[in-house]
Amino acid sequence: MSEQGFLQRCERVLDRIEDLLDEAGIDHDADRQGHVLTISFEDDSQMVINGQAVMQEVWLAHRGGAHHFRDREGQWVDTRSGETLSTVLSRAVSAQSGQAVVLSL
Repeated sequence: MSEQGFLQRCERVLDRIEDLLDEAGIDHDADRQGHVLTISFEDDSQMVINGQAVMQEVWLAHRGGAHHFRDREGQWVDTRSGETLSTVLSRAVSAQSGQAVVLSL
């Protein structure tokens, strides 16, 4: 995938995450700086999701750890565990927000 194509896809993923958090009613603040989305939760914890164009990966850092996701047949898949971004993000947001959520990207 070209760098431009990756960045466009990354923008769509970050937009979708913001929309899903709003729809879920999670108490949070979101700050977007280019291809970096920082989510702050009520307990003062943060989560950062960003696109790494050179690596063509989406990175997620949260209180429970850090993950790198690559596109595998249209899904963002963790390079170590094989879990999808939706699965890991749902678990991380649930833990940091104190609300059980399922976020489907």
